[in-house]
Formats: sequence, structure tokens, C-alpha cells
Amino acid sequence: MLTTTQINALKPREKAYKVADSKGLYVLVNPNGSLLWRVKFRFHGIEKKMALGRYPDVGLKEAREKRDEAREQLESGVDPVAARTQARVEAEIAARTTFRLVADELIEKMELEGKAAATVKKARWFVDVLGPAIGNRPIADITAHELLKALKKLERKGHHESAIRARSFAGRIFRYAVATLRAQHNPADILRGALINPKVKHHAAILEPAQFGELLRAIDGYGVLIATEM
Repeated sequence: MLTTTQINALKPREKAYKVADSKGLYVLVNPNGSLLWRVKFRFHGIEKKMALGRYPDVGLKEAREKRDEAREQLESGVDPVAARTQARVEAEIAARTTFRLVADELIEKMELEGKAAATVKKARWFVDVLGPAIGNRPIADITAHELLKALKKLERKGHHESAIRARSFAGRIFRYAVATLRAQHNPADILRGALINPKVKHHAAILEPAQFGELLRAIDGYGVLIATEM
């Protein structure tokens, strides 16, 4: 088994060479002097190698821990190289699948489905409101706490109804992300009842026929006024 002193004493040669540690772990010494950790193993009878980092960024103890983790995966029937590649791909996809990207995709879907222009415009407004806080965050990583913080900022400005509607539309975005396998939960659902619900103002109904007639005449007069001004 290697020691740190032995590793520090390794010198480059004209060609790269290996210095073994134990259980498949070794140091690859390159002609340029770089020292790279590698571990070799067999999976289904095929010999494979996996990079574990550069020395001294990855020390001897850490390299052995990484080797042991790979061996545990092998014992579970998992190829460590394939598992690492899959994890890297998933991380890259998650980083690119932001809240705004999914929201824009949903809005495009709404347009293709023939939703009213006013509805689409309002949807874009909600996305713009939430964008500074969570727009660039991977949608799968957004927590209910993050979303609530963004909604509360809107609420503190006195826009209670807008905050409630923004939560509702955010819920649609998260549900779409879940449906398209880019998220596993909808944090907006957890926030039901967390925002101030503004009191609905009811206007008195017109019950008298005379009053109703006056209303119709007023509407008709308003139409004539508009036509005249045009």
C-alpha cells in the first residue's frame, strides 16, 4: 500500500506509468508530472477503469474511500462508470430544466391549444413576477419555502388577489413538470391557504324594473357616446 510520502516522491518518466496501491486503486504518473487516481475492476467479466481525481486535490484517504464506494456498487450489481455517467446526465438535465423554461413551454402549449390572448398574456405576467426569485432555478429543486417567499413579496405590495392567482398558475407549471417527468412534486399545492384571501366585494343587485331600465339606457347612451367620439 502507498503512503503520502511515496506518492510525493513519484517522478515523471518519458512514458506514463502506474503505481499500485491496493484493491485495484493506483496512481497514473504522466510525463508532464500530473498524478491521477484510477481504479480498475471487472464488471460481467470485462475490465474497466474509472477516474477518481487528481492528486493532491484528491488525497490518498479520499481516493480509497471512492474506490470502496465503487466496490460497493459492484457488489450490488451496479457498474460504477455507468452510474456516474447517468448521474452526470441527470444533473445536467436538471440544471437546464429551469422553472422559466418549463413555464415558457407550458405557455406555448396554451397558445397551440387556442387559449385567449389575454389569458396567455396574464400567464406571461405571472412568470415575469416569479422569475427573479425562481425563474432560473431547476424546477425539480424548488421548495415550497422558495415559492412562498416570492409570493409573499407580491402580497406585501398589497396585490393579494394577484399573489393567489400567481400561486395557482405556478401550480399549473409544477403539475406540467410532473406530468412531463421533470419534477416529482408540486410545492404550490402545499401553499393552499398560506396567502391572504381578500374579502370579496358584492355589489347591490338591481331589483326594481325602473332602475334596471335606467341602467340599460345608460349603457345604450354610453355606446352612442363612444360611436360619436370615434
